[in-house]
Amino acid sequence: MTLCTPGDTPPEQVHSKSIIVIHPGSLNLRIGRASDLNPLTILHAIARRRLPGGHTYMDPFLPERIDLNQPQEFEEARLAVSHTLQSCLQSDGRRRYATPPQQIAAFNRRSQPEVLGNNEGEWIKPEGDIVIGNDILRLDPKEDFNIHFPYKKSNFQINSKDLKYYKAVLVIPDVYNRIYLRELMYLILSKMGFGSCFLVQDHVAATFGSGLSYACVVDVGDQKNIRIMCRGWNLSSQYQSEYGGGDITQIFFWLLQKCAFPYKECSDSNKLDTMLLRKLKEDFCHVNLDICGSQEKFFVLKQPGKSVYHFTIQVGDECIIAPLSLFNPELFGITGPKSLHTQKISTGDPEDPHDEIYLRDIRKKGMKESMEPSASDLLSEGYLENPQNNSNEDDIVVDAMDPIAPTTVREFVTNPGQILGLDQAVLQSIDRCPNEDLKRKMYGCILVVGGGMKFSGIATWLQNRISLQIPYLYRAEQLDIITNPEIWILLWWPGKGLHNVMS
Repeated sequence: MTLCTPGDTPPEQVHSKSIIVIHPGSLNLRIGRASDLNPLTILHAIARRRLPGGHTYMDPFLPERIDLNQPQEFEEARLAVSHTLQSCLQSDGRRRYATPPQQIAAFNRRSQPEVLGNNEGEWIKPEGDIVIGNDILRLDPKEDFNIHFPYKKSNFQINSKDLKYYKAVLVIPDVYNRIYLRELMYLILSKMGFGSCFLVQDHVAATFGSGLSYACVVDVGDQKNIRIMCRGWNLSSQYQSEYGGGDITQIFFWLLQKCAFPYKECSDSNKLDTMLLRKLKEDFCHVNLDICGSQEKFFVLKQPGKSVYHFTIQVGDECIIAPLSLFNPELFGITGPKSLHTQKISTGDPEDPHDEIYLRDIRKKGMKESMEPSASDLLSEGYLENPQNNSNEDDIVVDAMDPIAPTTVREFVTNPGQILGLDQAVLQSIDRCPNEDLKRKMYGCILVVGGGMKFSGIATWLQNRISLQIPYLYRAEQLDIITNPEIWILLWWPGKGLHNVMS
């Protein structure tokens, strides 16, 4: 981005400093000025001290696993993915090979951790009854605090008295709960006291921030699930399924345990262990078919009140099988039954900021005002001589051009109890677009965002899976999967709308 001196700074750049962008996620909360390239990112959780004799409660840091005493169905799903990988070829044409889990487990059972230090610091000592953000990770489990994550399955550095001078941009899910959305707006405008607030849905922020005018957006969060939205035309193309990055972490943990994970005390109910498991997933997992056999990996265990340990482990195709659960969703049964959600049309709520009837009336009113003649127009001879200028309100057709007007809703095709894999969800979302031209555009640009799908090589796998199933009519189109879009800054101000500035 070109730097400007105070004297020649464009007005829109100065204005961006008074806009706060809030993006609440299921794991992290990101917040910052619109001019900030790197927003503040903190754990999106709050811990409150329990009342004497109060109920003990803690939201899980990972989706909870079901009882795996009879894991036969999951073992069959794992073997199915493993057999698929064995039938694949490396980039040089050679057939892939895999090290049996039993052989990897034999190595891991013999692996003993190396002690690097005697103590990794102390737990924090909270001064009040509330702890927020990253400090929760260093909160002693023996403390009488309950921990809550506001978003499940979806410190301001500004004086509170100055918030009235700031505008807020709230990034919301594509498939949202209207009641919660209304309450969030009440919180921001009435309780916190922001001067104004503008709502941006995830898929709009993703495509606009990437500099794209259209895209099929695949958003994979940690716990707020996979959401697919073909931007901008039809609400019926929105899809959400109850699995995401946190479920992949649990599957990877299960696979590590099958290979005698040497950190035997690791528990998905320990908040620091869950953060370690997320890091191991991010560091180890991939979809690179050229990596075969067992690989030796290392990690360091640091927790307050404990010695620092250095572990050596072996891993094999477990690092590929976990990410590929996105395409073999039977494995997600490990974290319980799942369901499918689509956005419902509003029935009419005057306090709903996304109410379709309200938006349609506002749009109609705006079009009417823009078509009303000015005083100079009325006095001009040309206006009086041209009968076409005397338009009537009834001549304004809004619904015909309105992208949110209700259309014939087509349901996603699933069997009872079935959840769709990522490729099937993309195909069905695009198929629900209202015309052939939009479908062709969507197949030409698929944008992958969110922190739950950052695995090397997974975009190529998704592209290959979709290419094999794409309808014949669209196979001549160039299929692009975008996983690392360029960064753009999102700006909004009244009267000018949305603008972006490339960084």
